[in-house]
Amino acid sequence: MRTSTNIPELQYFSMNKKERQFVEMVWQYYCAEGRQELPWRKTHDPYRILVSEMMLQQTQVERVVPKYLEFLQLFPTARRLTTAPLGDVIRAWQGLGYNRRAKYLQLAAREVVENQKGKWPQDEPGLRSLPGVGSYTAGAIMAFAYNVPTVLIETNVRQVFIHHFFKRATKVHDVDILKLVERTLPRESAREWYYALMDYGSYLKEQHGNITHKSKHYTKQSKFHGSDRQIRGAILKVFTKTENPLTPQQLRAKLAETDPQLGGENESGRVATQLARLTEEGFLIKHRCNYRLA
Repeated sequence: MRTSTNIPELQYFSMNKKERQFVEMVWQYYCAEGRQELPWRKTHDPYRILVSEMMLQQTQVERVVPKYLEFLQLFPTARRLTTAPLGDVIRAWQGLGYNRRAKYLQLAAREVVENQKGKWPQDEPGLRSLPGVGSYTAGAIMAFAYNVPTVLIETNVRQVFIHHFFKRATKVHDVDILKLVERTLPRESAREWYYALMDYGSYLKEQHGNITHKSKHYTKQSKFHGSDRQIRGAILKVFTKTENPLTPQQLRAKLAETDPQLGGENESGRVATQLARLTEEGFLIKHRCNYRLA
């Protein structure tokens, strides 16, 4: 029986019948359909796990795989990432969106290399102290890098538990889901169990749609088109494609080549605002009237 090698007998038989059936079903799906070939599942390096987790935030797996491989060719270690100009990191990140993640990733690597002698924290508080690393990401590193049975939750995990244990419920609280996560979490194979849950959750989403809207914590992603996030991304994309500094007028001209609306006079104020913010945040450097990637 698959579970006998992953969940100790005492824990297995402390579950109720529905929980045991659930565990068996998830393992069976994973054995038949699991995505063991995903590149971040072939490493236990906390740096590489962090790269994957940062990339996977609100980004589809299919888009992440090639970017992950390309990124690690350029920055195979945390130390190599810390020595790169932020502009090079942003260039490598293009296509993933949410460019702050790239900056936080470099800052986290720098904290480890420069202040922790290159040794990644091996507990959740230590990991949460790193720039850009929240509760879930810290838990994911504990599970995927160190195989520690850390109780955690993310979109696919919610999908699985809501589908099987809260079919008729609404406003399902994470506290109730986490109790079930803890009861079914194997103490010796947390890494593989979470892989199984995430793969099964992805499958359920394809078959039944996204049912995480039944979660009390569900928030609809804000509209991208016309948002400040779109403007910021478009500005950085322009700068990644040129080595030359640009004036605000030159920037708007290049924005207009791909999106006439962004390059128009009606958006000039918003573009100027985001240009200033990107400079304040360290993504861009201003010299007199010209801007360039940091």
